[in-house]
Amino acid sequence: MSVTDGMLGRLGLLPADADEQTADLIAQIKEDGIETVRFLFPDQHGVLRGKALVADSVKSACRNGVNAPSSLALKDTSHRTAFDVWNDDAGFGAGAMTGASDLLLIPHPTTYRRLPWSPHSAWVLCDIAQTTGTAIPFASRSVLRTAIDRLASRNMQIICGLEVEFHVFRIEDDRMRHADGGMPGAAPKTLPLNHGYQLLTDNHYGAAEDLLDDIRRTATAMGLSVRSAEVEFGPSQFEFTFDPAPAMEHADNMVIFRTMVRQLCQRKGLHATFMCRPAAAFAAASGWHLHQSLVSTETGENLFMSANETLTPQAAGWISGLLAHAEESCLLTTPTVNGYKRYQPFQLAPDRIQWGRDNRGAMIRALLRPGDEASRVENRVAEPAANPHYFFASQILSGLSGIEQGLQPQPPVETPYQSDAKTIPTNLGDAIAAFEAGTFYRNTLGDEFVTYLSHLKRAEWNRYLATVSEWEDREYSTLF
Repeated sequence: MSVTDGMLGRLGLLPADADEQTADLIAQIKEDGIETVRFLFPDQHGVLRGKALVADSVKSACRNGVNAPSSLALKDTSHRTAFDVWNDDAGFGAGAMTGASDLLLIPHPTTYRRLPWSPHSAWVLCDIAQTTGTAIPFASRSVLRTAIDRLASRNMQIICGLEVEFHVFRIEDDRMRHADGGMPGAAPKTLPLNHGYQLLTDNHYGAAEDLLDDIRRTATAMGLSVRSAEVEFGPSQFEFTFDPAPAMEHADNMVIFRTMVRQLCQRKGLHATFMCRPAAAFAAASGWHLHQSLVSTETGENLFMSANETLTPQAAGWISGLLAHAEESCLLTTPTVNGYKRYQPFQLAPDRIQWGRDNRGAMIRALLRPGDEASRVENRVAEPAANPHYFFASQILSGLSGIEQGLQPQPPVETPYQSDAKTIPTNLGDAIAAFEAGTFYRNTLGDEFVTYLSHLKRAEWNRYLATVSEWEDREYSTLF
């Protein structure tokens, strides 16, 4: 029985070699002794959601897809459904995603990964669509694929290198009492693994080596190309870097890495978080530095590599595009309330929209040396909690826009914290406003994407504004 005879085939959602891919997947599942396969999609926050099916159901899933509530695509970061799905129109047209109706998970058998920490289980990543086969314009992987295809139409491909910072803490109190539940539940109380602020010291690495080895070995076993494991600035802060890879591969890898680290650490009684700035004394903010180079799909040439100190037209346009659309892109690069608390001067984080040559205080750090085949630019603006597929799409679309317009950047900055460059938005509310008011993403990804993401993030922002903080209590309760 051919896979293409099923629902996904009738809807035209399968590749030509779907039968071969499915057969290879089933054979691998049997060889690995897998009992359950988790069919997952990266949601609007870059969080994996989906269903676990027994191994015998895999062929059916590859023929007909996996149904799941459409409300999964409509939840904010508290896991509340942020759209009125009980109305006739939840915001996507009459009847679309109303009544918590189903959406369709479309498996990609080639994304199969066995879970080393749970060896009877495996992951398969999926795209999502309406049950009619209609595309969902804000689906994470679909958004990135749109950007990749536009770049490919110009005979170019982006190659990305990841530097990802995160924290791992010991758990002092897991906050698992009934009263600690809710949407969201209470965060655990934690203790650091080290005192921090001993950047790249071997003593701190040695103390954390068992943990870092486990993360590295697990990542490697799952096909992630780890380059380094490092001790970062703050207490319990670490960084992993990865070899360069195409955009979709590394966007998927980032979602996989974040989820893997959290689940692996949980089984060790530890709490891992990719939150930008944890609420812990002396905690350092974590960033996500995305290295980007542009390659000709016709010649394989690195289009950012120059014979002299002059920027190539592609490098000049790419840098200019990233800068021109940086403010409007902040909702994609820095999508949480917490992420904006990283933008502080003199903290190796950007606070202004500018570029420099090998300058870690600038938003764009250009590593463009004459004749260097590894010539690239590094965008230091993003937080590790960003949706990787949205973030990568923002870089591709922005950079391509600069190239198509033939833009040239201003001279590189030497003193990034003293320049008169425009500042990055200082809070999520300003980022939402810039995203809504702009025309760039409306023109490139459509009004529906902009309206959807603005609505989702505004629900998060409004809940934040309505919450009385510890700072307010300390500041005012005994004064007035």
